[in-house]
Formats: sequence, C-alpha cells, structure tokens
Amino acid sequence: MNRSNQALVRNPLLAMPAMQELVAMPASAEKTKIADLFKQASADARVKAEKCWRTHKAPMAAYWKAVAVYANHTSRAIRRGTLTSGGKQL
Repeated sequence: MNRSNQALVRNPLLAMPAMQELVAMPASAEKTKIADLFKQASADARVKAEKCWRTHKAPMAAYWKAVAVYANHTSRAIRRGTLTSGGKQL
C-alpha cells in the first residue's frame, strides 16, 4: 500500500487514543449528529479562512484552515466507525 493511502497518514487523528475511543462507540443517532456537527464546523471554518485571506490576515486564515482540516478529519473518523490500516484493525 502506498504510504499516502494509509489511514493514519491521511488522518493523523486516528492515532490518538481519545479518537480511537470515539470511533469505537456503537453507531447511533447521537454519533451521526456529532459527525454532522464537525462537518458543519469544518465548512464554517473554511468560510472564516477565506474571509481572513481576503482581508489580508494570513495568520488567522492559516489558523481557520487548520481548524477546518481537523474538524473534517474528526467527522470522517466518527463516520467511518472502524480504524484500519492495510486491512488490519488498529
């Protein structure tokens, strides 16, 4: 498997014990809602990043871009429900 296709490379949050616990939670409406909220937070942060970039506030744009990326990583990890790397359970 190409290194860039490995789950832990594409989403480094998966290596964190707290994230592993969250992902291991049984599927439920609450878990889906949490994933949806993180997805919305990611979209909101992208909007803030773009606004900061347009107003020449590059450090804040970078901050909000990072927030967007991590919120999206969290959403995807929650939705996935299992942690795997190369076909092995992590």
